Amino acid sequence: MKTLEEVAASLQGYDPQALRADTAAAFLETLVTPVVQTEMVELKAALGRVVARDVVSPIDVPAHDNSAMDGFAFRGELLQAGQPLRLSIAGTALAGKAWTGTIGPDQCLKIMTGAVMPAGLDTVVPQEMVQLQGEAITIPAGALRLGDNRRFKGEDLAMGKPALLAGSTVGPAAMGLLASLNIAKVEVQRKVRVAFFSTGDEVLSLGDTPREGAVYDSNRYTLFGLLTRMGVEVMDMGVVKDDPQALEAAFLDAAGRADAIITSGGVSVGEADHTKAVMRRLAGGNGGVVFWKIAMRPGRPMAVGRIGPAILFGLPGNPVAVMVTFLAFVRPALLRMMGTEARPQPLLKARSTEAIRKKPGRTEFQRAIVETTAEKTLQVRTTGQQGSGVLSSMAVANGLLVLHHDQGNVAIGEEVDVLMFEGVI
Repeated sequence: MKTLEEVAASLQGYDPQALRADTAAAFLETLVTPVVQTEMVELKAALGRVVARDVVSPIDVPAHDNSAMDGFAFRGELLQAGQPLRLSIAGTALAGKAWTGTIGPDQCLKIMTGAVMPAGLDTVVPQEMVQLQGEAITIPAGALRLGDNRRFKGEDLAMGKPALLAGSTVGPAAMGLLASLNIAKVEVQRKVRVAFFSTGDEVLSLGDTPREGAVYDSNRYTLFGLLTRMGVEVMDMGVVKDDPQALEAAFLDAAGRADAIITSGGVSVGEADHTKAVMRRLAGGNGGVVFWKIAMRPGRPMAVGRIGPAILFGLPGNPVAVMVTFLAFVRPALLRMMGTEARPQPLLKARSTEAIRKKPGRTEFQRAIVETTAEKTLQVRTTGQQGSGVLSSMAVANGLLVLHHDQGNVAIGEEVDVLMFEGVI
């Protein structure tokens, strides 16, 4: 396990007081490691879980050569270039029931999709391509070639070959695949345990009586949704007041039960609360903690470190900054801890419908609405006001417009990168 100092030394241009967003992401990629514990789960409980080791197919799929469509099976060697082919029908082969009759040299077999191909037959002509005359068919010249419309034994999966690779996530298609192999249980990575809480005397829990200067805690519910979508084990520890003893107890409790700790609030420069001091004291002998000033908007302040064996993510207090720093840094780090080979959401290209002012020297994440034009291309517009406390803008947005560190002003019609929310938020 690398210390923060070792990770920082491996990165070029690392400066915690003026840190590029991509350098912060690279730091976390190196710092975190996958959780190594595994468990066996029933197939229906495996949805969204990460496969711990390669799942090897115990059978051939399909188990036999079979027809790819409804039609007529015959010996492809009978086809002659430029000549139609007339064949009499010997019978019908149904899916799930092997044909047991005999087929003469100038005969074919009516066959259904998925039915086993009898020995000696290797080609299927679709039923809509033939001329049917009583108990015989005529295949037009040049309609198909030898071997057409035939699925081979093991074509999808051969016995002994990997069906799912370690690090892949079990989705609906993978569940169906495992079921087709008669696999009822699968070994998956143990769920990553994530504890989170909000800090500050000004933060109210739902149901508390309003008071001047106080705000209701939105960040915990945002984080709960983001973490639940990821499939981690969620540990909501509520609101912790700005008291050294209460903060220390919360951090130690979280570190004793969780793989990762996420806090919101208390990491900005000049804050009067005790969160940073408690973080420093508890992390001092276990790899440390670093307080970043990231060249990004929103989400400039952030803390990263370890308390005991747990990775610490100290996020800003502003609601939008919490979401952006989670998506940019915490989510990719947690994916790595989950042991998944899946990468963070890919950036898509869209044309901006408005001019956007941007100075090089920081990464900006602007809330945006991405739409498909009549020409089937993507276009993007911002949601308007981009203040880090305007949480309503995140609720109406369907993505983030990502303006990179070295990027300048954006002109109308210029292509920009967008990060879509679908499946993440």
